[in-house]
Amino acid sequence: MNGSVRHGLCVLIAASLCVAVCLGSCGAGDAAPDEIFPGDQWTWAESPEALGWSSEKLADARAYADRIGTAAVMIVDDGIVVTSWGDHVKSYRCHSMRKSLVSALYGVYVDEGTIDLSNTLAELGIDDVTPLTATEKQATVADLLRARSGVYLPAAGEVASMIEKRPERGSHEPGTFWYYNNWDFNALGTIFEQATGEASIYEAFRTRIAEPIGMRDYRPERLAYHYVSYSMHPNYQFDLSTRDLARFGLLFLREGRWNGRQIVSSDWVRESTAPSSQTGTDSGYGYMWWTGTAGGLFPHVTVAGDAYYAAGYRGHRVVVLPHRDLVIVHRVDTFRQTDEVTDEEFGILLWRILDAAGGTGIGDVPFVDWAPGIRLAGDDLRATISGSRLSGWDGPARLTVLNDADGGLSILVDGTATFVGTWSIEGNAYCVDVPNADHFGECFDVVLDGADLRLFGSDGTIAYRFTIDAPAP
Repeated sequence: MNGSVRHGLCVLIAASLCVAVCLGSCGAGDAAPDEIFPGDQWTWAESPEALGWSSEKLADARAYADRIGTAAVMIVDDGIVVTSWGDHVKSYRCHSMRKSLVSALYGVYVDEGTIDLSNTLAELGIDDVTPLTATEKQATVADLLRARSGVYLPAAGEVASMIEKRPERGSHEPGTFWYYNNWDFNALGTIFEQATGEASIYEAFRTRIAEPIGMRDYRPERLAYHYVSYSMHPNYQFDLSTRDLARFGLLFLREGRWNGRQIVSSDWVRESTAPSSQTGTDSGYGYMWWTGTAGGLFPHVTVAGDAYYAAGYRGHRVVVLPHRDLVIVHRVDTFRQTDEVTDEEFGILLWRILDAAGGTGIGDVPFVDWAPGIRLAGDDLRATISGSRLSGWDGPARLTVLNDADGGLSILVDGTATFVGTWSIEGNAYCVDVPNADHFGECFDVVLDGADLRLFGSDGTIAYRFTIDAPAP
């Protein structure tokens, strides 16, 4: 929300309400005079237009969110709620967003000198059911926060992709290689309790973060660690409501300040949300936060500055866009086994949200009817695909698609041949059939713009973007 819009909003709102919105923060302590924080309740915009947003485009965004299986969304522009969809009071499972929550806790205790990031596992006496090697024990707390421990052991709460991508034990020295590693994240929970003497992560989060920023729905007594027989270090799971996660995002947007009080040090906020590792083009990973800039935050959308987000299984997100003073919380009801919103789908939703905010330079329009270039059909489509080599990204993974002239197809993920199938032209669509890879098996409309080739799914939204590098061998 720009300054002129905020000024106009405050002129429209009664003086008493403006005082209530500030809740003592305007001009208090280190808070900037124009910083707005929620009290017991969030302050809602009189209308999206009062903050410079389009109600019509937000309605389009909501319709798309409903179609892809979103359970709840909350959009906070400079401390004021633009809109919210779904049940923003209901607590959903956070899944891996727990890691960003605990990263914030670490910042509190590091700043107080209780936790030393340079301590090694050996110095802290950290081990596991399968004993760590002397080399593995040289990993530091900072290495674990950055997912660079070099400890590659089974861990509680792992999903199949973590297990599949786990490097061989001993293949990388501590600190030298990034791998999204639940062993690191779970061991950080053990280290936290041991170093701080807190009864649990849940109680520490309540007293040091949840209560100071006024979370309404956090219930630590309902939470429990999940243990497995093959590791000493449990998975610590969180359940939080959408409106409480929006407070957490706003805390980080304000560089750890809340109503004039420094909850998490600004240095920690900046350090933990800066990329320590590169995970893709313009994409990175900090201290248990995902980072991105330009086109590297999510597929199909471009952001103007550095941004970061907490991410959880099947589509949970807390996205912080500092250059836009914007926090977006996205939830999926993962208690339902079929609900999932992919990175690609969320990127399109984020594009729609930023478009509703009047954003410019947010990336190419991700809808086939508006896409620039030539919509290929028939013989032109066949001639373009036959013998082509396509390069692009599927989330953090680099994809190469080889379309043989005889209809054979191979997909390489990060340079490794992973899937084999066939391609065909059916009507005016490029169709791919890849056994054992359902998310690749589909028919696509194809738009060619120079060397840029975009594939659009049956719903008219972009599915993949490729560059035609060279003829397929």
